[in-house]
Amino acid sequence: MIKRFLLGASALVLAGGLLALNLSPLGRTYLPSGTGIVAKQVCSLTFVSGLDSDFAKSIYLDPLLGGAGGGIMMDIDEEAREVRASVLGLFWRQHAVYRDGLGCTLVHDGNGFDATLSAPQAQDFIPLELDTQHRDTHFDAAALNAALDAAFGDPETDPRNTLAVAVLHRGRLVAERYVPGANRETRFHGWSMTKSAMTTLAGRLQHEGMTDIEAEGAVPALAAVDDAYRDVTIEHLLRMAGGFAIAETNTGFDPNSRMLFTQTDMAQFAATRERLYAPGAHWQYMSGNTVMATHALQQQLGSTLPEQVRNLRAMLFEPLNIHSAVLEADESGTFQGSSYMYATAHDWARLAQLYADDGVAHAQRLLPEDWLDIVTAPTEGSNGQYGMGFWLPEEHEDVPGGTFMMSGFQSQWAFIMPEQDLVVVRFGATNGTSSRSYALASAVAAALAPQDMPDGN
Repeated sequence: MIKRFLLGASALVLAGGLLALNLSPLGRTYLPSGTGIVAKQVCSLTFVSGLDSDFAKSIYLDPLLGGAGGGIMMDIDEEAREVRASVLGLFWRQHAVYRDGLGCTLVHDGNGFDATLSAPQAQDFIPLELDTQHRDTHFDAAALNAALDAAFGDPETDPRNTLAVAVLHRGRLVAERYVPGANRETRFHGWSMTKSAMTTLAGRLQHEGMTDIEAEGAVPALAAVDDAYRDVTIEHLLRMAGGFAIAETNTGFDPNSRMLFTQTDMAQFAATRERLYAPGAHWQYMSGNTVMATHALQQQLGSTLPEQVRNLRAMLFEPLNIHSAVLEADESGTFQGSSYMYATAHDWARLAQLYADDGVAHAQRLLPEDWLDIVTAPTEGSNGQYGMGFWLPEEHEDVPGGTFMMSGFQSQWAFIMPEQDLVVVRFGATNGTSSRSYALASAVAAALAPQDMPDGN
């Protein structure tokens, strides 16, 4: 009798402890964020990027999880292309599902989620050809090669985990390098470089007269919450000046972690956060802004997710000869426009090249004539470091004047140098150390032949 009583009491204490933990910030956000990032990222890095799952987890995820990672168990179903993660195999379970052309999605409640939906690419990735003649004419080839050597270091000891570098000059591929296990067909996770892609989509829609980034009442997620939010424009959101409490600290406890890893509808979650400032009155980098802006842009592309994906490709990617890009959606079908675009190094470079060419590709204007000025105009409150969806270098950074960048978590970079007509992209899984990517961009620019310098003869 006493033994049964003690067992029962122990069970009650355990249940009470679990309930208290589940209701705490640790249980509501941190632990489900941990299992969520494992399920989602392993799914995407395996089935979208094509990387070895153990290798990808060891460099992208294990450094983020630290000691907590030991308690997270993971199961990969190669046939179904699904990944499940949980704490000790029992708690805070998360489930990510891969769909062809749509990438991976965390499925929380499953209501209305169609696991059979797909949007296959109409054409395979088309690689750029390495133009050695152009390289040798316009660069000190030895210096260019040394710049790439320095970017990778010794793969056995270098902590930066550089995975890929590609360099375009005048739109021609002049250098590329990959670590073993990756190649020119690997789709690299851009993280917040996705924000620059969505800003480019806004430019395409603006150029075609399909949206007005300055118009009030153009953000459906906010209109559904409060008509008073009509004053928030797409431009406010793309400039990180929406004014809502969607703080992004990458701690696992912040609202952004909750949005990314626990929410079925990310745009709705962002729109229902507390409004702290009038639009444009306060700059703070928060991915929820871009999620709401992307949701607004997505409505112009069709009524179903496959139709929207096809029109996204036709409007933004295919005119640039980009055929590898995968923009993932959340469970509700909203494009995850802040963080979840994957593409090859060549195709990320093609997107950047559009800006080096002032919005023109293959003799066709794709972006408004003043779009380059708009995206590089510093947003008030950003200390001159952020434009609209693009980062601006600080004065002490040793890169050519006029440079601006796409940038993403774990040191994903695309440096755009219009005066030099140069694009340098760098992908990796850098944690707790500098990737020294500015030094890479500077060294590539310095390798240009004297006649190709802006002040050259």
